[in-house]
Amino acid sequence: MAHAQDMKSADAFAELGRIKLSETDLNGVFTKIADLAKRTIPGASEVSVTLVENQDAYTPAFTGELALALDEAQYKLGHGPCLAAAASTSTQHIADMTSESRWPDWTARASEAGAHSSLSIGLPVQEAVTGALNIYATEADAFGEDALAVAHTFASYAEVAMANAYLYNAQTTLAQHMEIAMRSRAVIEQAKGIIMGDRRCSADEAFAILTKLSQDTNRKLRDVAVALVGRATTPKP
Repeated sequence: MAHAQDMKSADAFAELGRIKLSETDLNGVFTKIADLAKRTIPGASEVSVTLVENQDAYTPAFTGELALALDEAQYKLGHGPCLAAAASTSTQHIADMTSESRWPDWTARASEAGAHSSLSIGLPVQEAVTGALNIYATEADAFGEDALAVAHTFASYAEVAMANAYLYNAQTTLAQHMEIAMRSRAVIEQAKGIIMGDRRCSADEAFAILTKLSQDTNRKLRDVAVALVGRATTPKP
């Protein structure tokens, strides 16, 4: 039996727009999208999100085991509607699994598992990442014109949410890397200062000594510097 939709599409679109990226992660965004789609798109029984990155397809979010199983069957076979939708950012609508001829081995598995129609909408997430919103129904001909219209509008909002989440994640990661790099530079400068004071040498000579110590002990330059600064700042008994 198809899932009974309990959310108006306008409310779902508004909720997608209100996702606070600072309070969730990428998987949290994907999970929200899948859950809202199941609650909003008429005829939806289960929903999943497919991502294809570096030719590797996976499902970061799904509302039920049926959706996950049908996605993973496509990844194993190397073809199917969600992969086709993601590859060409197109819509792949299967009205009835028993009369679909494009992927007979997969549709046979889908019918056996209890899914009798499906809708996969391609999502261009970012340059190197594409995806698809996959809606599975336990009834044939579950997606009429109204359902298709809601699904396409929902997908356009989901696409923006996913792209923003990827951008936010990339910016946050870059900021974290920059912070780590700045901390590393600061501690290396401290270590150089300690060596210059002990050896009465120049900054270049101190850096050469630090580099050699790093190579001789097979440790990262930053780790050597942290250890040296730690010893220098630890009170002697």
